Amino acid sequence: MNTVNIVLCGLGGQGILFMTKILAEYALKKGIPVLGAETHGMAQRGGSVVSHLRLGEARSSLVPAGKAGFLIALDPWEAYRGLSFLAEGALLCVNSPDGDFPNDAVKTYMTTHGVKCFTADAGKIAGRMGTPLSTNLALLGFFSSLPDISPFSHEGLGETIGLVSPDRFREVNLKVFEAGFEEGKRL
Repeated sequence: MNTVNIVLCGLGGQGILFMTKILAEYALKKGIPVLGAETHGMAQRGGSVVSHLRLGEARSSLVPAGKAGFLIALDPWEAYRGLSFLAEGALLCVNSPDGDFPNDAVKTYMTTHGVKCFTADAGKIAGRMGTPLSTNLALLGFFSSLPDISPFSHEGLGETIGLVSPDRFREVNLKVFEAGFEEGKRL
């Protein structure tokens, strides 16, 4: 298996590390080797958080610049900061509450590098489900609806969410994940 490189980014408190856990557990369940690392900006809620996942035969836990096949961003500004990780032809999935991501300069960059960009207002999706703090799961559900997300699948990610979610949150986590998936299918 070729190495699949994933970068997840957002702000402290948005659930980047929980998303990372879901993706890593999914891969491990499929027998795929996993390496991961995270970097934190400020050590408090609201600081920059970047998580690296490498699936397959990787030698280092950090995704090198220009090598990420996927960038999943819970914050548009963090997506801008993470663009340097994207490989040619990568997939970018961004929570864009205002619907104004990307700007014109980034559109040009993405076109030049064949990057496919998908955006959703994941906070709004989670809010409709009564859990506005579950933006991470809404965006992960949205991601699971996108084309070419191998080795991931919607069904497998849903099963993994069911396994890793605490009992009291399992049902709502799965509802938010499914709502994000349904939003993505409308594209």
